[in-house]
This record gives sequence, C-alpha cells and structure tokens, in this order.
Amino acid sequence: MKLKTLAILATFAVSAATAQAAGNHDHTPKFGGVVVETKAGDLEIVAKTDVIQVYVSDHGKAVKLDGAKAKVTLLNGSEKTEADLTPAGDKLEAKGTFKVAKGTKGIALVTVVGKPTATARFEIK
Repeated sequence: MKLKTLAILATFAVSAATAQAAGNHDHTPKFGGVVVETKAGDLEIVAKTDVIQVYVSDHGKAVKLDGAKAKVTLLNGSEKTEADLTPAGDKLEAKGTFKVAKGTKGIALVTVVGKPTATARFEIK
C-alpha cells in the first residue's frame, strides 16, 4: 500500500513541476517597456513622450501583426489621452506628443487577427 501511495505522489509531483515549467515564460521587458500577460499573448507597452509602441508575443515569439490594431489610453490624474496604433514592422505604433511620466497609468486594447481582443492595464515606472 505504501508503494502505491508513493507512486501516486511522485506522479503528482512530476505533473505539477511540468505544468509550472510550461506556464513559466520570460516576462522581462525587451524594449524598455512594461510587460502585461493577456489572453491574446504578452504585450510589452513602450510609452514615451513622442511615441507609443506595443510589441505582441506568444510564448516569446513575435506575433504577426497584419491587420492588427490597438488603442491606448493614458491617464495622468484627471487628464486622458487616447492614441490609435497601427502596425509598424514588428510592433503597433502611434507617433505624436504624449504626456508620459512615472506613475502614468494606461489601458491598451489590442486586436490581432485570429486571437481574442487583449485588454491590458499598466503603469509607467
């Protein structure tokens, strides 16, 4: 009986370790932004005073952005700024003048063909 119990516990331990390893992928920013995990993949949001960029990846691999679109809303106190982003190579991008500082909060809505719409809340650090 003890051997059977030990075998079952070992199976659960291996299963748990495998599940944890499969769900553990790198969320380190690669472009200097803020990484947010969503149903549609990982979004790295780079917000600067002259450009807003969103990089989309799925398990570390860049996602094709043909036909993708995004909208980012920046919140600074009671001030609200919106920007529509379009594909620009390996990212979605909007150029302009944006009020971005430490503590700026934002919401990104990203639509990629074949994936659910992603909503990501973030804060500039």
